[in-house]
Amino acid sequence: MLPLFAFFGLFQGPAPAYKNLAPAQFSKAMSQKGVLLLDVRRPDEFAGGHLPGAVNIDVTAPDFAQRVAALDKTRPTYVYCRSGARSTRAANQLTQAGFVHISNLIGGVLEWPEKLVR
Repeated sequence: MLPLFAFFGLFQGPAPAYKNLAPAQFSKAMSQKGVLLLDVRRPDEFAGGHLPGAVNIDVTAPDFAQRVAALDKTRPTYVYCRSGARSTRAANQLTQAGFVHISNLIGGVLEWPEKLVR
């Protein structure tokens, strides 16, 4: 028999090891000194417009794990994509790779209220 909390859907499993931030929270947090801003979209999407100061590493590329392994895992890392799906995937991979402070932009650049740069 299932425990009562599981029966009513109250148990959702462990929380992600990263934070999901709304655009306003993400904007404020990413402006701090020493952060890594990671755009995980394809290079053509990045070239079409990205957040200022972002580094582009495509989460769907076969060398994604190798490329992020070369980054400083202790730096606060802010990750985003177009809608939030790929950045969620990337945040999970970064967690597994040992990154300590990860934040994910909810809604991606589709929800970003500020102008993107090229």
